[in-house]
Amino acid sequence: MLAITNIAELVVVPPGPIRGRDMGNLRTINDATITTENGRIVWFGHAGDIDIPAEAEVLDVHGGCVIPGLIDCHTHTVFAGSREDEFVKRLQGMSYAQIAEEGGGIKATVEAVRSASADELIESAAPRLRRMLSYGVTTVEIKSGYGLTVPDEIKMLEAIKRLGEQTPVELVASYLAAHTIPKEHTGRADAYLDQVLAPEVLRLIVDEGLAEFADVFCERTAFSLEQSRRCLDACKAVGLAPRLHADQITQMGASSLAAEVGATSADHLETVDEESLAALREAGTVAVLLPACSLYLGVEQAPARKIIDADLPVAVATDFNPGSCRVESLPLTLAIACTQMRMTPTEALVASTANAAAALKRQDRIGAIAEGMHADLTVLDVPNHHRWLYEFGRNCVTTVIKEGRVIHRRR
Repeated sequence: MLAITNIAELVVVPPGPIRGRDMGNLRTINDATITTENGRIVWFGHAGDIDIPAEAEVLDVHGGCVIPGLIDCHTHTVFAGSREDEFVKRLQGMSYAQIAEEGGGIKATVEAVRSASADELIESAAPRLRRMLSYGVTTVEIKSGYGLTVPDEIKMLEAIKRLGEQTPVELVASYLAAHTIPKEHTGRADAYLDQVLAPEVLRLIVDEGLAEFADVFCERTAFSLEQSRRCLDACKAVGLAPRLHADQITQMGASSLAAEVGATSADHLETVDEESLAALREAGTVAVLLPACSLYLGVEQAPARKIIDADLPVAVATDFNPGSCRVESLPLTLAIACTQMRMTPTEALVASTANAAAALKRQDRIGAIAEGMHADLTVLDVPNHHRWLYEFGRNCVTTVIKEGRVIHRRR
């Protein structure tokens, strides 16, 4: 048994999904204790209400705050190469289209990934995951999408799987071959989809346990509504749960498509409309917002308050990737959600725990403080979770626990 004691505030996040304004209403327990056994939460409450067994391992958090382990439910953590030159060019006024014409943008990352081995992809991604862990993250979703050939997409998924065997962080893989149209298939998007959606390819991914989800970038510069529907229907037929990059740049009905295909989540939503919000609410789809990406690109944020008021479950993730969001810190991303989207710290916490778990179909075991849930916990050196995001200029995480086992301690 592990007993975590001297907790100034235990934030009792219930299992997700948590909808709309309910995201801002959580129970907290002051002067709390929480106990875990066999990797699960067995008891929590006021410290005076439990006698800790003598044989228990005790973790004194010295007046800190305890929250569920954080879940980053939308990332592109596995990639090769670096694109800081594009960062400078954008600051100097060059558009993304101009950069792409020069061979930059996603094309540069695709070339780097194609040239890298799986071992090299793992070697570059491992330290990123260690840093994410140090920020309190216990589960990370990672997408493919930078190979854009069948062998290179499989290579990325195999790298994610091997990383998951090497890190204490739980990894969740998504097949994103429909990220953009590779240059060798310019003007022939359907022919490209024929390759990456071939039955033998999808069956290999499922049989080898290389991915749980399928994702598609539904956008005028990538894949149309019909192409996106084709992709997700084919993947769903073999057991890959659908997710979408939806309504990021233009409003073309991608979020409504997400609802139509029963997507677990619709991600981005910067240009979402009222009709799409109603469809997503009816479908029970989680709205995943990516505020660090919008900040990084200098574009308008998704309308978080409008989405919350529409009674949707909202999640927040980093969208960590090499081109449009080099932000590994989920707490920093949550602070951006607070300061730029006007979410409260409580809503942001729910968005990165219970609702992020729902976006990954794991709400029955992670993302919450409840008896029987996996003991994934993050300890902060502040007395309450409001202080955590108020002090977002530093890392407040002292200890991270995964299934009842300490996997990170701050030096």
